[in-house]
Amino acid sequence: MSTPTHPAGPIRRRPRVIVIGAGFGGLGAAYELSRDGLAEVTVLEKADDIGGVWRENTYPGAACDVPSNLYSYSFARKTDWTRRYAEQPDILGYIHETADRFGLRELVRTGVEVTSAEFDEDTATWRVHSAAGETYLADVLVPAMGQLSRPSIPAIPGLESFAGPTFHSAEWQHDVDLTGRRVAVLGTGASAIQFVPRIREAAGHVTVFQRSAPWVVPKPDRVYTDAHRAAFRRIPGLVPAMRGTIWQTTELVGLALTSVRPLAKILAGLASANLRLTVRDPALRAALTPHEPIGCKRMLFSNEWYPAIASPDVDLVTDAITEVVPEGVRTADGRFHAADVLVYGTGFRATEFLAPLTVRGRDGRDLHEQWREGARAYLGMAVPGFPNMFLVFGPNTNLGSSSIILMMEEQSRYIRQLVETLARAEGPVALEVRGEVDEEYDREMVSRLSDSVWTGCDSWYKADSGRITTNWPGLVHEYQRRTKTADLSHYARVTPRHAGAAVSS
Repeated sequence: MSTPTHPAGPIRRRPRVIVIGAGFGGLGAAYELSRDGLAEVTVLEKADDIGGVWRENTYPGAACDVPSNLYSYSFARKTDWTRRYAEQPDILGYIHETADRFGLRELVRTGVEVTSAEFDEDTATWRVHSAAGETYLADVLVPAMGQLSRPSIPAIPGLESFAGPTFHSAEWQHDVDLTGRRVAVLGTGASAIQFVPRIREAAGHVTVFQRSAPWVVPKPDRVYTDAHRAAFRRIPGLVPAMRGTIWQTTELVGLALTSVRPLAKILAGLASANLRLTVRDPALRAALTPHEPIGCKRMLFSNEWYPAIASPDVDLVTDAITEVVPEGVRTADGRFHAADVLVYGTGFRATEFLAPLTVRGRDGRDLHEQWREGARAYLGMAVPGFPNMFLVFGPNTNLGSSSIILMMEEQSRYIRQLVETLARAEGPVALEVRGEVDEEYDREMVSRLSDSVWTGCDSWYKADSGRITTNWPGLVHEYQRRTKTADLSHYARVTPRHAGAAVSS
């Protein structure tokens, strides 16, 4: 095992890079790694178009809870957003515009569902296989599949017996007319608080089944006028200044959720005032009052949720669901709730990183077996035993506040430094994070996360083992500082086996 030095000298070759996924993370990585012709990049996307979660989530009211000016690439500023918090069509349009502007579509192969990948030690390359039986060869593998790409369906007896249409919010069936119909909504997460206020306008009645009340703070949204957009275009420095101000504000929220917990009282006060001012019925207000620390589960932003729940055409049910029958839902109190349509607002299987792919590294090791107690990666990107595989939006890089695009851009820049090292190498080589480096980093993550607000409840932030696998325990600024320069002493060189390259982690 030898340690690479800082990259120097001319580019000797263009490494072949395969990126899996054409959402914000995958396209951002493709941009960074193909920039200036550094690498030969291919993006494999299982769907028929780019866009990731913003292609899939088309439910009524789908929108971002981070201001548009910050929820966008730093290299592709947009001045004509329709509102402060963009809705799904605007965001998907931005992704398409950015891909066209920078020639990223040319790098994407749609309709390619990756099923497995294995590291070939004889050649120090990755073999990537598709459902259609195709095989792609790459020097570097960049999974960018995200944490919110696999819908979660609850295990409730009788779900398959329901007689009417059933679908998850991320797989919205727009051909199902909800007009005048009784709609049962399971879940009160980020998607439900957006679509329930919209569908109640047409539905005959909506019944919302809540396991635990979320913290909901007011959303300072507004429509942008032509005057706003003209100012964004014409006033020098206005858009960057807005972006910086929004970023610093989200970092304050991040402090409240991580290291400066007294600040959380301010957020809790805003949420409590929001509830008191909009829900007058004491019994309903009590049912909507959270019993967990703010931030323990995802904090939500809405001006419409409480008024919708308080309206006469919406019922909130807090008793546990015991079974689903063809005509509706039964709860633990013995009541039957009739329904014509069943909608799951039950979130995603966020802790099942890279599932359902089979990924094998050196010595045939299976990534999911290595992650059986919960996914982990050095800086959320590198995994011992898996040379030249670098994740985007990997374990412990999600945020309780701020824009995930900031994190993904930092990851792409960091990965670029590693690819530059490979491009300058005299022969085939792979970089693998050292086991001791990964262990030290993991101990830090576990320690910091054990003192975080996220330990206080069950949520999609945790794996079945109880390990918090999704969230970053600090601020974006800290992550940027730690990933600004790739320390190559943290990596070992792995050369092809025929060149004498057996490396142990």
